[in-house]
Amino acid sequence: MSVNKVILVGNLGKDPELRYTPSGTAVVTFSLATTERYKDRDGNRQEKTEWHNIVAWRQLAEICGKFLHKGKQVYIEGKIQNRSYDDRDGNKRYITEIVADQMQMLGSRDDNQSGGYGGGQRQAGGYGGGQSQGGGQGYSQSGGDRQQGEGQEGNSQAGGQQQGGQQQGGGFSEPAFNPDDEIPF
Repeated sequence: MSVNKVILVGNLGKDPELRYTPSGTAVVTFSLATTERYKDRDGNRQEKTEWHNIVAWRQLAEICGKFLHKGKQVYIEGKIQNRSYDDRDGNKRYITEIVADQMQMLGSRDDNQSGGYGGGQRQAGGYGGGQSQGGGQGYSQSGGDRQQGEGQEGNSQAGGQQQGGQQQGGGFSEPAFNPDDEIPF
């Protein structure tokens, strides 16, 4: 048995770049910063920021491209992937990226400012679980399911509950269009 699962909470370093493949499939890329704060041996506060390359496909890509912006705090769940490609000069390049299958917007609904930590934080409580604090809207890649955690007070079970059928197998398929799946704001 093996597990490839990544959970990140951080802030976007730049606006997402939404593109479409020649076959019309949406793909978005963006960078996400996570910052670890700690005290060194002398008691001085230190910060270490890591940058992560995030990629999302299909409906999740379109949602990210439309609603995320530089500085926005998000929860990302997905898998880590290593790949290589040849650059324009013919050199082989290697890249590590997170392929997102779930995204939760954190912070207040009217959070139009860059930077800062506002609103809520999501704490994953095991497989398929999770507790959401504060406002946020979650989206899942599997079958276009949407998870809602809006306007919640305190600790309520919202995070990992999916409201539709979950796709079987490891690949992505094009989600069916659901007119009730509109974003409520």
